[in-house]
Amino acid sequence: MAFDTEHEPGMTAAPAPRTEGFRLNHCMLRIKAPERSLDFYSRVFGMRLLRKLDFPELEFSLYFLARLDPDEVVPEDRDERTRWTFSQRGILELTHNWGTEDQPDFSYHDGNEEPRGFGHICFAVPDLDDAVRWLDENRVPFVKRPEEGALKDVAFVTDPDGYWIEILEPARLGKLGNGA
Repeated sequence: MAFDTEHEPGMTAAPAPRTEGFRLNHCMLRIKAPERSLDFYSRVFGMRLLRKLDFPELEFSLYFLARLDPDEVVPEDRDERTRWTFSQRGILELTHNWGTEDQPDFSYHDGNEEPRGFGHICFAVPDLDDAVRWLDENRVPFVKRPEEGALKDVAFVTDPDGYWIEILEPARLGKLGNGA
């Protein structure tokens, strides 16, 4: 029998048939300055901007980014690319509320200070040591390096708005969390 789910209290035994086809498409972070965040995610993490959507009546813009595979084909037509974007997995949506970039003391809550809430996004990398060198070369601030703390082989850095980003190499994590 193929793996279906781990079983924990509260976990539904089987997905409802009407949820067939549901998938997590994107996660959203609010950003203060689009140019700064777009530079960070494209230069440091290799993400590409799939689609920008502006909402002048509501004074905000949405930027949908993804790390594309080299052979991935993205539609050229804007409407088709919008539909395609909303059918993918692993999309990062950056939301810019217009005017925040002009407010010197403005910042968003990163979720890791009190009151705690949102925690982080995560990038899996093929080589954690090389990724750490790359992040150092790009002067990305570390919250935790892989060799620090009780949880080894996992790093945390911050983006320009202070959101935490976990960096991990899947090959190193087979035994993670087996102590409980």
